[in-house]
Order: sequence, then C-alpha cells, then structure tokens
Amino acid sequence: MAKLKNIIKQLSLKDYEAIYNSLIESNAEKSAYLLQSMRERQLSDTKIMVEIDVNTNAYYTLRSRLNQKIEEHLLQQMESPRTDILKKVANINEIIFTKKKAIAVATLKKLEKELLDYDLSNELTIVYKSLKKLHLNSPDYYNYSQLYNRHVAYMLAVDKAEDLLAEYFKQYGHFALTGAEEDKIGLGMLLQETNNVAALYESHRLYIYNSCMVIFHRLFVDHEDSMDDSQEPIEDIFDSVEKIFAQYQLDSIYYHLNLVFVFLKLEYYTHYKVYRKAERYYEEVNDAVDNLLTNYTLYTYPAQFLITKMNRHLRMGIAETMYEENEGLFQDFELDKQDVPTFLTYTMYRAISAYYVGKYDEASKWINNLLNEVSLKKYPYIQLEIKAVLALQYCMLNDFDLFNQLINSIQRQIRLLGKENCHHIILITKILKTAISDVKKSKGKKIGLLADKMGEINTPFFSPSSMIKFKEDFIKRISQRVLNV
Repeated sequence: MAKLKNIIKQLSLKDYEAIYNSLIESNAEKSAYLLQSMRERQLSDTKIMVEIDVNTNAYYTLRSRLNQKIEEHLLQQMESPRTDILKKVANINEIIFTKKKAIAVATLKKLEKELLDYDLSNELTIVYKSLKKLHLNSPDYYNYSQLYNRHVAYMLAVDKAEDLLAEYFKQYGHFALTGAEEDKIGLGMLLQETNNVAALYESHRLYIYNSCMVIFHRLFVDHEDSMDDSQEPIEDIFDSVEKIFAQYQLDSIYYHLNLVFVFLKLEYYTHYKVYRKAERYYEEVNDAVDNLLTNYTLYTYPAQFLITKMNRHLRMGIAETMYEENEGLFQDFELDKQDVPTFLTYTMYRAISAYYVGKYDEASKWINNLLNEVSLKKYPYIQLEIKAVLALQYCMLNDFDLFNQLINSIQRQIRLLGKENCHHIILITKILKTAISDVKKSKGKKIGLLADKMGEINTPFFSPSSMIKFKEDFIKRISQRVLNV
C-alpha cells in the first residue's frame, strides 16, 4: 500500500486530474474515492474500507485495479513519442520516393538520432539500409553499409540474449523441481553463453538482460553466501540498472522490467536475511503478483516470490493472513498449466494458504486438481512431497481410508526411489502415523522430536512440506481434529 500511495502522491497535477476524471467518467466512483483519499487525505486502510463499504478482498481488488489504471495512463503518456517515431520509420519509403535527396537524407539523419536515443535497433537497420541506398554513388556508402551490418548483428545479439533469458528461466523451473546437478550445469552453461553475447557490445540493453540472469543465478543456483571480488557486487548492479532506467525513461520494456528488479531486490535482501530492507520491496511485488506470474516468465522466475512469501509469513507468524489476501490478489490471474513449475508452485501456495486457516477440504481439492491436471512423472520427489501434504489434509479431515491409501502409495514410491533419498518424506509419514495412532503417551513429544529431525534435512528442490510447521502448530491443530493427541 505504501508504494501505491507514493506513486499517487508523486503524480503531476495534470496526470492526477486526468486519471481521476477518467474514473469518474467510467462510473468507478470507489476507485476515484480511493485515489483522492491516498492523494489528499491521511486515512488508514481500515477507515477507507469503512467509508466505501467494502471488505478486505474487495479492497485488495480495488487497489489492484487502481494501480493498473495508473500504470496504463503513465504508459500511454510514455509511448506517445515512441509511436510518432515508429510512424516516421513506417513512412521512410514515402520520403525516399517523394522528397529530394538532400531533404530525404536530412530527415533520415534526424530520425537516426531519435532512434539512437530510444535504442530502437530494429528500426535503425531500416534507416541505415535506406541511407546506404541513397549514398550508392557516394564515399559514404561504405560507412552506412558498415553501420547497417553492425546494427543487424547487434539486433541479432539482442534477440539471442532474449531467447537465452527465456530459455534460462524455463530450465530453472525444471531445476527448482529436481535440484539435479545436470540441470544446474545446464543453467551455468546458459549463463556463460549469455555473458558471451553481452560482452560483444557496449550495450545497456544487453547489460540489463544479462543482469536479470546473473543476479538470479547467484542467489538461487550458486547460492552465494559471500561476496566474490572477481564479480560485480549485486548492489552495484542494482545501482547501474537504476541509472539506465532513469536515462531511458521512455523505453517501454525498461518501464516493465523495473518490476523484475524490485522483485530481485526483495530476493537479494531476503537471501542475506536483511529483512528490514526486504520489506521495502515486498508490498510492491505482492500487489503485482498476478501480473508478475502471468507476464514476466520470460525475464525471471516469478513463482519464487510465492515461496518467499510463504517463508516470510511463517517467519513473521502470520501464515493465516495469506488466505484472505488471495481472492483479491489473484482475481484476474489465469494459470498456464503447460508451465508446470509455476502451476505447481501456485497450486501448493493456495493449498498451504487454505491449510493455515483450517480449510483442509479446500486444500485437498487444490492438490487433487494438481495431481489430476498435470503429469509429474519427471518430478518424482516433488510428487512425493505433494502427496505427503495431501496426506496431511486427509489426516486433519479424519478421512483415514483415503489417508491410508495415500500413505501406502507414498511408501511404494519411496521403495522405488530409495529410502536414502527420501528421509524427510519418511519422517513426515511417521509424524502423521504417530498423530493418528492409538498410543496416548508422549504423542506430542514424539512428533516434536521427529519434526526436529526434519529441520536438519535440506532438500535441493522446492519443498512444499517445509512450509508446514509440524512441531507446535501441527500438534495444536491435530489435537483439535483427532482424539488422544
């Protein structure tokens, strides 16, 4: 909320009035009131909700839509001059065929300068191709030929960097679900290839794309725990990126990529446990989480935010607040079931959110839907994790027939994968069996000891079961659902 308030307060009077009037004209009075309240009044969220008569979920939705409306307005203002330039590029042939050579060359030279300012390499190749033709009988022909060739090569390098970036985060999704060493090696090779492409040119765009990958790789693949003097410090990268974004404010890609680097700052400070600084970025990313998950998978791995969010709420002791937020945050979110890592992470986030507010039936529906909708044969350990969390829901629902069937399925899968690879799943099954057993003596203590052993095991892949507080919270919950705990 603080971020949205800051954006609204920093709007120029002209932009503020334009957005406000647009809301009024479209009969969005509540959004207009929210905009006005954040701009001109010092009201708490609770007070605003009372005055406009909405509940928490509706308020989150209202706030998200207002933020989207502001972004659309600002983006429209940003794209107007770019649109004018692109129209000029589209009319180059008209200039060549209808204007005298001197005027055509002067026009193209002016257009070249504008395109360089916006770093529009694709359009620059069209300009240089035209200038090359106009100087066919001039000594400048060679110069423009070289510029044309160089920008074609640069354009291909940028395309290559974008492709590598998308492929990297697609492959990272698989690595997040396997933790396999060969997947880690593959990610390292993609990073090195991207580094090589970025080194070909002094290009701020290649630097930005490379930075998206470098920062993420160092945090989540290399898991760096200390500074390496041979590498540019991550905080220095953030500073350089901010300067580039400030210099190219009218670049629409940079406008959107700002969210990626806010997300990376959140993850960076969370990684180093500087939670006070991480909180500066949490709310902005949380407000945009549906957009991040839907539209940014080519530039980062947005599903990581859901894992970070769960860990944050568990650390702060507010896990139950996730559920209430979800309706507002994900109202317009559409899942891509072909993106299995994101679909899986999102589904388990929703299931675990439901678990912490005691909606065990809803949690089991989320998980069963996941198991029915996608094949997890490539991810056998994650499949075990998911089944273990589902068994937990059946345990809480006192559905012992389904519980026993699922536990038997889990144990068969453990035998196939090898007990030495499934220590934490074995401990979970022991915890759940202990919880529903007829043994009365020291049941809570036994569960606590098993939970302590689980805390000593680190899994190299996304572990939904690690989001369950088995020691105290689970014992309290199970004591309310099953007798003799």
